[in-house]
Amino acid sequence: MGVGVQSHYFSVGSVVTWGRAGVGVVATQSFADPSYGPLGLELMAAGRSAKQALEALVKADVRPEVRQVAMVDSHGVAAVHTGAECTPYAGHILGDGFSVQANLMDNDTIWGAMRDAYVDNENLELPERILAALEAAEAAGGDIRGKQSAALLVVDSKLTANAWSGRLIELRVEDHTEPLVELKRLLRLRRAYDWADRGDEYMAAGRHQESSEAFKRAFELAPELVELRYWWALGLYRSGRRAEAIHELREVCAKEPRWKKLLRLLVNAGRLEPQFYDEVFPQG
Repeated sequence: MGVGVQSHYFSVGSVVTWGRAGVGVVATQSFADPSYGPLGLELMAAGRSAKQALEALVKADVRPEVRQVAMVDSHGVAAVHTGAECTPYAGHILGDGFSVQANLMDNDTIWGAMRDAYVDNENLELPERILAALEAAEAAGGDIRGKQSAALLVVDSKLTANAWSGRLIELRVEDHTEPLVELKRLLRLRRAYDWADRGDEYMAAGRHQESSEAFKRAFELAPELVELRYWWALGLYRSGRRAEAIHELREVCAKEPRWKKLLRLLVNAGRLEPQFYDEVFPQG
């Protein structure tokens, strides 16, 4: 389950995006009342559907006419409310398991463009589908005030043992001239570090070949990050591909000498064979 947003508003994700693994997600917009987030999640956690939770909160609101709120529960039921006094252009489309909504827009085609992009990109994973919908909104005219910040939150649809393990993706662009471009870059880095985390897990389990492949995937996703190439090289070494490892490490350390110092520290800490440093840097 996920929620994404772009707006001409500083740190929009701190207000709009809410979610809890195994419970649901909430987007609270327009003259946003942030309480819709935690209260909506509590109601859904107590067994109410997204529709029931939203109806209860709208009924209790003293100014529902200026609110725009959408919810999706863990059963895939979506609900949305756009108050009659939300600043135009404002509207929404409720789909099968999703909602797209917008306010303060340049024109009234934007939520339709979002719906089309979301539906047409069903082959993508959820974070990328949400981004596609946001990009379609911007291409159709977007926020009449411009753009400033964006956010993306994805949580597991199933309950998890720990609250933090159920937050699969949580990215915010607080202030940027191109929020969606930056959000897309951050998502790419998140994917890269997910592979790096797998590499660490494989390495700890002694599965060195799989560790090397995971770090390689990470580096391919984010080749600008020297660190990922470094850990890939160490994975190559541990999987027996010493010549390749030495070549990659020399390349990395030539670009950023700090990694050469770390290699010495890893050897001194017993994490690598003592002779390995001398193999990589025979001249010291």
